[in-house]
Amino acid sequence: METDRILLRHWHESDADVLYEYASEPEVGERAGWPPHKSREESLEIIRTVFHNPTTWAIVLKETGKVVGAIGYGPSCDCSLPCREGEPIVGYWVGKPYWGMGICTEALQIMIEHIRKTTKIPSLISGHFADNSASGRVMEKCGFIATGETTFDKNLYGGADRPIRVLRLDIR
Repeated sequence: METDRILLRHWHESDADVLYEYASEPEVGERAGWPPHKSREESLEIIRTVFHNPTTWAIVLKETGKVVGAIGYGPSCDCSLPCREGEPIVGYWVGKPYWGMGICTEALQIMIEHIRKTTKIPSLISGHFADNSASGRVMEKCGFIATGETTFDKNLYGGADRPIRVLRLDIR
């Protein structure tokens, strides 16, 4: 999947250094709901486990060939989002130097188009911490609509004390 600016590809073990570079930044994980990575080895293990599936991709800037973030969808990661039957959760992030550049919006748009063309998934769900309105704007630009629900998630890093705004996209 690609646009003029970005490419979505599966993660490689050789991406561990760049994953650690961004994932060790406290603000990145805090906004996404996971603790900062403590070592390159931890980042490598995330690539081998969490990112090793057919619906998780590295976001690559075509101009530089550098991985700048991640995007994917799948079953709940023990999240408390109110999923419908068979409804996957969408997640994404980019490294702090790339915030505010429209990369997540672009990646989410092409991933949604991929889902429309290759699956029968009827809807997607996602959420963002209420104090991360930039993530909500990404979802809204891609057609997600707020459900009016707010949840708290003790399984997400910092989630037990931070409200999560829930959004859904009907794609069929």
